[in-house]
Amino acid sequence: MKHTYNVSGMTCAGCESKVKYLLSQINGVKNVKMDLSKGTAEIEMDGHISTDSLIAALKDYPKYQLSEYEHIPINSSINIEEQKSWFVIYKPILIIFTYITAISILVSSRDGEFSILEAMRVFMSGFFLTFSFFKMLDLRGFVDGYAMYDLVAKRFRFWGYIYAFLELGLGLTYASNFQPGIINFLTFLIMSVSIVGVLQSVLNKRKIKCACLGAVFNLPMSTITIIEDGLMIAMSAIMLILMY
Repeated sequence: MKHTYNVSGMTCAGCESKVKYLLSQINGVKNVKMDLSKGTAEIEMDGHISTDSLIAALKDYPKYQLSEYEHIPINSSINIEEQKSWFVIYKPILIIFTYITAISILVSSRDGEFSILEAMRVFMSGFFLTFSFFKMLDLRGFVDGYAMYDLVAKRFRFWGYIYAFLELGLGLTYASNFQPGIINFLTFLIMSVSIVGVLQSVLNKRKIKCACLGAVFNLPMSTITIIEDGLMIAMSAIMLILMY
């Protein structure tokens, strides 16, 4: 017998694969067919399996919610995400950048003088600390999303966990101005590797979730992600040049 269920909370192919795997582990389930665009799961089973049992299989991932199937007319479910304006979609990241930029300018302006090197150091610190904070709120969710496009995380899933703590470490070292030469070089190297996967995803027009703010905000992978990583690469390079 086959039954179809609604599954909410899936934002990318990684989510789809995760839900499929979890449901497939239930005793009596023969096959699971997922449809990310419709948010449904068609489950083929040997005998009756209660909806509560299916829901229990997803309990460790509360963002995925399974329920009895309800047909939603196509005309009433036009891609809401595409209807949103650019500002609405990227509002969280725009606010973060505005706050960090304002603080960087204020801290770096003393006695009528402005230090561009100091401003960039404070900006880098604020950037990495803020972005690592959101990743830590749902570390496993970030790792799932990051593995969808990062070159290293695709092959070695644990790199996602390491990357989150690396961001935290970079934020703290920029704040303390510890070994700036080494830290800027390390930032340049890490972000250069990271941007490759982002470029591939954007150029291939893959509709996946950007993991830059962890699993807290549903931000699509786009050119703004390239700008974000590119900015960190450029700043670290400029700081190295200005220092030497």
